[in-house]
Amino acid sequence: MSTHSSRRSFLRLAAAGFSTVATSRLALAQATAEPPPRALQNEHAVSEPVVVEVNARPIPSFEPRDRARTRFGSLEYRSGLVLTSRYRGFGGLSGIRLDAKGERFLAVSDQGGWFTGIIRYAGGKMVGLDDVEAAPLLGAEGRPITEKRMWWDSESIARDGNFVYVGLERVNQILRYDFSKGGTRARGEVVPVPPGIRKLPYNKGLEALVVVPKGQPLAGTLIAFSERGLDADGNLTAFLIGGPSPGQFSVRRTEKYDISDAVLLPSGELLILERKFSWFTGVNIRIRSLQLKSIAPGALVDGPALFAADLGHEVDNMEGIDAHVTAEGETVLTLISDDNFSMLQRTLLLQFTLVE
Repeated sequence: MSTHSSRRSFLRLAAAGFSTVATSRLALAQATAEPPPRALQNEHAVSEPVVVEVNARPIPSFEPRDRARTRFGSLEYRSGLVLTSRYRGFGGLSGIRLDAKGERFLAVSDQGGWFTGIIRYAGGKMVGLDDVEAAPLLGAEGRPITEKRMWWDSESIARDGNFVYVGLERVNQILRYDFSKGGTRARGEVVPVPPGIRKLPYNKGLEALVVVPKGQPLAGTLIAFSERGLDADGNLTAFLIGGPSPGQFSVRRTEKYDISDAVLLPSGELLILERKFSWFTGVNIRIRSLQLKSIAPGALVDGPALFAADLGHEVDNMEGIDAHVTAEGETVLTLISDDNFSMLQRTLLLQFTLVE
């Protein structure tokens, strides 16, 4: 039996046995709506800026059962890495933003930490990470946000030039950082949000943020997606903050998928990364395409799935997505997983070319 098949079988057996998965924070997040103990909140928090050594193991094929296959829906697999580190705070990566070349990255951990660094390439394939640093997200008073009760679940990130927005799920707040004032040492200020955001369910709240740039419909708007905040018809709620048409809209929910991140392409295509979890099948992910021009207050938007994968592929709890365009004009999607600091999960960094 292959190593991948053994791991997949183990994960499914573990998911079927409540006693085995009781220590998995992914299972806890899915199974309960009660706040975790205070000690668990800060166990992996980044307390101060630090250089982090990250090891990277290549993932040669996305589907181990068919190693020659590279096409998956509208995506073509480019490369992937399994990331590990001895640094206790490395993990829980829930959002990522890259520079225009797809090299420098800014990621956020769901334990209130920044991670920055450089993706190293060889022949167009990712081979490792360089110059990785971690730092705590700071509040307006200059102290780590983890010192505030429940202000540690940083799940989403969006960037608009020097301004970086971070969504905090459990308290359903948004912080804005001006990176011209110290980069990851900058202090965050609270962004006023619509009342509907504050009413989102505990642990199913703010999960994805996108800033609409100049030249696009809704330019200047911060779009905030909930993980599983539902409207009266059972669809996923999202919010338009600022911009020309603030308000609330919905994304049609199908097959019990929840939203985990989103990215806006220069074409005006808005890609949402979705996932679902079951005790018997484990994690499933997909990427769905929405049109930015269809979004407006009160709208219900929908779009086709471009890609889907499960534990038969090299996936985990994929929570972050971003895009960049290569010098050759290829649109490359980068996905990152949140390992929940669990021995049953991995931190994966995957890249695909959008071919359709």
